[in-house]
Amino acid sequence: MAKQNDPTAAVPVTRRMPKAPIERIGGRKLKPATLMMGHGYDPELSEGALKPPIFLTSTFAFENAAAGKRFFEGITGKRPGGSDGLVYSRFNGPNQEILEDRLSIWDEAEDALVFSSGMSAITTVLLANVNQGDVVVHSGPLYAATETLINKILGRFGVTFLDFPAGATPPDVAVMLEQAKAQAASNGGKVAIIYLESPANPTNALVDIEGVAHAREQVFGRGEGAPPIAIDNTFLGPLWQQPLKHGADIVIYSLTKYVGGHSDLVAGGVLGSKAHMDPIRAIRNTIGTICDPNTAWMLMRSLETLELRMTRAGENAEKVCAFLRGHPKVDGLGYLGFIEDARQKDIYARHCSGAGSTFSVFIKGGEAEAFRFLDAMKIAKLAVSLGGTETLASLPAAMTHISVPDERRAALGITDNLVRISIGVEDPDDLIADFDQALAAV
Repeated sequence: MAKQNDPTAAVPVTRRMPKAPIERIGGRKLKPATLMMGHGYDPELSEGALKPPIFLTSTFAFENAAAGKRFFEGITGKRPGGSDGLVYSRFNGPNQEILEDRLSIWDEAEDALVFSSGMSAITTVLLANVNQGDVVVHSGPLYAATETLINKILGRFGVTFLDFPAGATPPDVAVMLEQAKAQAASNGGKVAIIYLESPANPTNALVDIEGVAHAREQVFGRGEGAPPIAIDNTFLGPLWQQPLKHGADIVIYSLTKYVGGHSDLVAGGVLGSKAHMDPIRAIRNTIGTICDPNTAWMLMRSLETLELRMTRAGENAEKVCAFLRGHPKVDGLGYLGFIEDARQKDIYARHCSGAGSTFSVFIKGGEAEAFRFLDAMKIAKLAVSLGGTETLASLPAAMTHISVPDERRAALGITDNLVRISIGVEDPDDLIADFDQALAAV
């Protein structure tokens, strides 16, 4: 083999790879909470630094010209297998790659990709799967920006959609998929993707992932022509729901929420098999929707406490909802721990390991009463988003979902008195006192 300092070297030199990860001790598979402390990072590659440095660079130097050629062959797909090294920060970087390695652990995914926001993740997934004439089938409700993307923006390029309610049964979904199949054929396209959001934002309605997978198999079989199932798992994942185990192919996160967990960053993630990730990676490489290195570093920090934060917030939410449940000024709760509908209860039992800390509370009255409740809160912050260490409250009909047409909003159950709450890690008794005094103002 030619030496590295030989300018005539024909063999490309690739970067030194990290040490093999330690994933088992004495036959025991290590838990994600343990692996978050060091998986995917070798301190010896960074002067012994315990934590990965932030690699603020736009480009990476090649060992030789042959290495540069090989890296670009991998990045562009000319050679299968992806890049053997770092090329340019629009494609990859050390912080992003370490983050992706750790993120994949929670869902036991083969591969993961990180993005500049949750919406850039969703957009890139859809662009990687749809063409003109195709049909997107999705559950409802969706986050308003996702619905706008599918219904309006992709519609400008000849993509149409059909939707079904979150709680639809497998036979109902199968009927919808048959309709989509016929619609796609008439448009000269295909059913490109089945897009789910579960729990749905903001109603907390659950989608039967297993049921949707069964309906897909019934309509499309198990061949390559079957559309992938993608799901936005932001509300419960990765701790309380792992959709890849229930038939989903692609899992999407707004990492802004629970994974980031401190309301100080914006990012997104996509997980699944390499076969599903490679086309998404190719689109990301082209349009530049990758997460920046500083945000990736912050997310690595946050992953270390993910289980602690989500567990505490979930315990707090249960206590707060137990208080709200019987309050005379509360008309109902969209909290997964108190499901009354038999169908939803069955889905929850099969798919979820916890009720989460984001829920909806229906204030007796309408928008005026909901506004009084929100304005009276002292601990909870009046702000959109969720999954942070602090408790947040918002009115979706007047805020996050105001762009959804009134009739559709009503049909989806997003009423003027629906307040979305994201419980944080404060003292639960303090939170109950805050909710009590805020309801007194209604």
